Amino acid sequence: MSALVFRLRNVPEDEADEVRALLSEHAIDWYETSAGNWGIAMPGLWVNDDSDLPRARELISTYQRERTETQRRNHELAKRNGDETTLIQRITEQPLKVAGIVLFCLFILYISINPFLRLIGYGL
Repeated sequence: MSALVFRLRNVPEDEADEVRALLSEHAIDWYETSAGNWGIAMPGLWVNDDSDLPRARELISTYQRERTETQRRNHELAKRNGDETTLIQRITEQPLKVAGIVLFCLFILYISINPFLRLIGYGL
């Protein structure tokens, strides 16, 4: 019977490719399901044989620990070298986008709070 071994929702494509390759390298018979036409199904990697499940999970767990360490090292290196994008840099790169998001948030806040303010006599 098949068993889900790795969920693919919100997983970077490079990580998904590496997990697929990992399972194939270790001769684990697997298949993949997509999120479907509307994106509501569970995308994931499944093993065909339940006896492969513990080995597959152990391989993926080891891979994810190594990937976590690698990503942390890369992040720290980028911070030390000044290659990491800061909030101020993002704001200066896309000021109209940031202004639009801030205005939208203020609009939502206004719509959410205004009825209560009117109830107590401070309506805008």
